[in-house]
Amino acid sequence: MEQLKETPLVGRHRALGALMAPFGGWDMPIQYEGILAEHRACREKAALFDICHMGEFRYKGDLVAGGLEDVFTLSVASIPVGRSRYGFLLNDRGGIVDDLIVFRIAGDEAMIVVNAATAPNDFSVIASRLNGAAVFEDISNATGKLDLQGPMSRDVLLSLLGREVAAIPYFRFIETDVLGSRAIISRTGYTGELGYEIFLPSDKVDELWSTLLTYPSVKPAGLGARDLLRLEVGYSLYGSDLDETITPLEAGLDAFVNFDKKFIGKEALLAQKPKALSRAKVAFKVGSRRSPRHHYEIFADDERVGSVTSGAFSPMLGCGIGIGLVNPASASPGTPLSVRHGNVTLEATACTLPFYAGGSLRG
Repeated sequence: MEQLKETPLVGRHRALGALMAPFGGWDMPIQYEGILAEHRACREKAALFDICHMGEFRYKGDLVAGGLEDVFTLSVASIPVGRSRYGFLLNDRGGIVDDLIVFRIAGDEAMIVVNAATAPNDFSVIASRLNGAAVFEDISNATGKLDLQGPMSRDVLLSLLGREVAAIPYFRFIETDVLGSRAIISRTGYTGELGYEIFLPSDKVDELWSTLLTYPSVKPAGLGARDLLRLEVGYSLYGSDLDETITPLEAGLDAFVNFDKKFIGKEALLAQKPKALSRAKVAFKVGSRRSPRHHYEIFADDERVGSVTSGAFSPMLGCGIGIGLVNPASASPGTPLSVRHGNVTLEATACTLPFYAGGSLRG
């Protein structure tokens, strides 16, 4: 059996009675009190997530001369210092090796945050595209990450860290002192709510976790609630909605591809772009409380047109919701669909994203 990695908080999770399960090679908390209760805590107050399993890389050197500018679908050199940007690492066929966020730390320094399961491969792929003119290192083991998300998250951090936090706009970050160590506090997240991602030394994570949970408005939340929260706002999940066989155009994420720059996979996307896609992302609502599941088949007019990549029951909408890949003609909002698996048939309708737009994200 595979030896699962553990975050610095594994003892805390077990003491809280968390249901633990493998995720991306890590032993991670799926839920504590329950997925729906933790979902509600994030939508109404504040939820604290252990995200120490994510990968972090540090690049230091000239962004263009060192080759980093040509690695991703986003332009690293055009990101102002103190801001971050979402984009993709692609293979030469235009498939998504990973989706990621790049933080511009300084004129000659960037931090790249990637998914846990793909981190080792991501590092190898990125390193192979650089020319050795800069320092590129994996700082994942030394870096801890906690996400505080929810409409009360700002009040909590203001109380703990002071007024500087209040001035952080969306997709920007500050470097400041947290528990006596240098930390990055970023106004980003994966829930559709006001929230912050906190990067700090891994040996400080336990203390910060314990401190944040002393606030009555903060509850621990597991990956089950996180997955439900992200789906309600239409965010893609790598390994389900994205992978190396799916391009950003098929995933409906071409807004995060800068065609005015060089990157591996660009030629494949340009070849795909002028002609009709063979498949496209669809969002749909089910006409009941039943949950569509990954790999359920999607039909239109009794013809199989694709499959579900993510699905769940949405507490905010009171019905099943899902994302899938279908032929483009079946992806238009308003198209009647049926989702099938064995003897299960769920009537559904294609819709626009996000499913839930009432969050505090830009509050």
